[in-house]
Amino acid sequence: MRTKTLLLTAALSAAGLATSMAQTVYSVNAVGYVNIALPVGFSIIANPLNNTAGGNNITNLFAGLGAAQEGLTVYKYNGAAAPPYSTTIFEFGDWSNKTITLVPGEAIFIKVPTGGAFTNTFVGEVMQGSLSNPIPTGFSLRSSQVPQAGLLQTDLGFAPAENDQVFQFDGTTQKYLPTRTFEFSAWSTQPNVKVGEGFFLKNGGTTARTWTRTFTTGV
Repeated sequence: MRTKTLLLTAALSAAGLATSMAQTVYSVNAVGYVNIALPVGFSIIANPLNNTAGGNNITNLFAGLGAAQEGLTVYKYNGAAAPPYSTTIFEFGDWSNKTITLVPGEAIFIKVPTGGAFTNTFVGEVMQGSLSNPIPTGFSLRSSQVPQAGLLQTDLGFAPAENDQVFQFDGTTQKYLPTRTFEFSAWSTQPNVKVGEGFFLKNGGTTARTWTRTFTTGV
């Protein structure tokens, strides 16, 4: 019941995660890894690197899970579709639904079982050039397409629209942060996004749009 309540609250009120730890390392060809520490309970995380070797599927992105992570559950938000979440559970050493993917720019709810806290390592290429991240109407789980931390608009190139709302969730305290709202052409408080952090975004307009930016590592 608590799981259903948290997810329902997120679907209606929306959420995002402040990941407790993240470390990024690059090589000169813009290939690297990101370590994201996942505490027990709920978090919202993102895949900050494009895994061109094995693909951005759930099995490849979360390789190396052990007995302590049995019961690990992933919820991918489907928006207006029914059911609102696609779910997969790690049990008996495998995923119940292997079709779920997580590409840079998306995000997922993840529930870590008691005693199963772990650090997941995402491996892949830093996306560069002209980037486009679709923003549908209503709620969506979004993230930066690149492993960069900073203010959502100032540093990450998100162009807000009037009445946009961002909802973040602290995985350590298991509580929602105050809602960040863009109204009267200004943020109530501009969201500060960490590497590998996902968040719920409520599109303040009535039409879909795109989060576009140009990014290069400069190496």
